This record gives sequence, C-alpha cells and structure tokens, in this order.
Amino acid sequence: MSSVQPSCPFIVGVTIADSRFFVGRQEELQRIVSQMTGVLPGSLNVVGRRRIGKSWLLYHFCQTYQEYLSQPHRFISVYLSLQNPQSHGEEGFYQVVGRLLWNHPQVQRQPGLVEALRVQQFNRLAFSSAMGHWKRQGVLAVLCLDDFEVLMRHYRDFDDGFFDNLRSLIDSGALMVVVASPRKLEYYQHRYRLTSPFFKLSQVLALGELREEEAWELVSLSDTQGKEGQAALSPQDQKLAKQLGGTHPFLLQLAGSLLWEARQQRRDINWVKARFEVEARRTPGYSFELHQLPLPLQVLVRFPLNLGRMVRGIRGTVDEIGNLMVGTAILIGVILVVLVLLRLLF
Repeated sequence: MSSVQPSCPFIVGVTIADSRFFVGRQEELQRIVSQMTGVLPGSLNVVGRRRIGKSWLLYHFCQTYQEYLSQPHRFISVYLSLQNPQSHGEEGFYQVVGRLLWNHPQVQRQPGLVEALRVQQFNRLAFSSAMGHWKRQGVLAVLCLDDFEVLMRHYRDFDDGFFDNLRSLIDSGALMVVVASPRKLEYYQHRYRLTSPFFKLSQVLALGELREEEAWELVSLSDTQGKEGQAALSPQDQKLAKQLGGTHPFLLQLAGSLLWEARQQRRDINWVKARFEVEARRTPGYSFELHQLPLPLQVLVRFPLNLGRMVRGIRGTVDEIGNLMVGTAILIGVILVVLVLLRLLF
C-alpha cells in the first residue's frame, strides 16, 4: 500500500495554481462578477500594493468564474500577466491575447467563436472584429490584465489609439477589462501624458489585507488532497503563523511555508523567525507597526493614519505607510490653507 506524501499548501512567489488552496476574497470575487453581469459590463481597476494578492485574485477568478454565473456560456475570461515579454508591444499583446482566447476550452466547444479568431494576423482590427462577432453571438470576453505597470514601461508601444480602441469596445459592451496595478489608472495617464478616456473608465476595487476569519482559514489549510485531511500546521504553529503574518496574505503564506518546512526538516522556531524576518522585509510597509511606537508618537500618528484610511479605503499592515502619507499630506495642505487665510485676514 502506497502512502500519500504530504505537500505544502502554502504558496510563496508564484501563482496559486490549485484553486483549493486559494482562501478568502469572496466579496472581491463577487464584485468582479457583478461588473460582468451588469446591464452594461464595465471595466474594473484592482489596486493594491505589491504582494497583497492582486495576481492571486485575478488568476483564481479566471479559474473559477463559471462557478459564480447562472449562464457561464455567455462569458469567456482569460488571465494575462503583462510580465510576459511576448506582450511587450501592441502586435505581441494581441497575438498573446488571441492565443489565450483560442485555447480556452469553452471557445473550442463553439465553432462560431473559433471562426472569429481564425485570421492571418491577429492585430487591433482583427481583435475588434472578433469581439464584435462574439457580442452578436451573446458572448462577452473578459480580459484580466495583471501587472499593468509593466505594460506602461513600454508606453511608446501603446499609444492613445491602443487605449481608445479598448475603451470603444468596452463602451459598446463587446469587452470587459479587469486591470491590476499598484496605483490607480489615472496615475499612469498623467505620468506618461496620455489622453485616452480609457484611464478614467474603470471603477476601483481597493485590495487590502485579509479579514480575520480569512487569515485563520489560510493558516489552517490541509496538506493532503482529501477533505478529511488534517491541517498542515499544528494549532501551536497556526497561532505562530498568524502572529507573524497578521492578516497579510503573502506574509501568512510565507510564515506557513517556513513553519511547514521547519517541521519537515526538524528546524527550530528561531530558524523560522530569522528566515521570516529576512523575506518579509522585502514586503512594502512590513516594518511599520503603530503599537511599536512610543505612546506620544502613537497619539501624533493616529489621526493622519485614520484620515488616510478614510480617503484610500484601505486598512492593513502593508498599506499603512501609504495611508499615513496620504493623511499627513492632507493635514499639511489644510494647515497651509488656514495659514494663508489667516495672513490675508490679518
């Protein structure tokens, strides 16, 4: 009799390929589905800091979106990381998108959808024509574009005409685009001096840390393939993973993977903590913890921090630096305005 070797369910540095190991984000997934199934599907900008789980969310959505739909045959969703060097340039972008759509199992089952993609050169014109044909067939394509900031590094190859064409397809209901980026799309428009209305179209989904119950669900993952499998970590290690990672998805995965590895290799807790500290410091904002500050500084920092949370709509360890900066900038602006007004009045 062969025994099933345990495998680590905690994923670090790569996309979560097995959807059974994806935890939480149900509200965010429902938000994307709601955009898809609206009267006029709109585009969505998933915004969050590096390592907060944007790629995991988009990839998981493309794996499982049919489970959330009453008429799944009406939608085709594909995931594209713009880290892919083949997509650096408009011609390469459309060829990669064309292959992803062509290879989708649902497309292969519908000859009419395949025929629209059967062209000698899949470019901007061919893509627009195919999406128009799919719309007439009652099918909506949903492009989930990850790492949008990488595409913008090649902005000379993606002009306003490229983005205007996407906007036109979205406006006509022939296409939906879900874009993941560290900053809102308007930032890239201003930075690269683009004028396309594409950058003002998307609704924003701010992605922060996990909820408490989701964090506990993550550290309790099973390391076997069966439903009856035991948790990969002992209750004591689950508490330590939660203590190290808080509610940050990447840090929780990191802590879980290190604890799992330590148990397999008979390492002690000090080894886990040392490795965690080294890896975690690469995560933006990891070192910022309000409770670690002296009490007078906590009082001084808390107001601008909460103000930043209100404005950005994001709360969590890794996002707090950004919240603090935004809140402080607002306070400085208000103070300067008051000083100018006082000077004018007196």
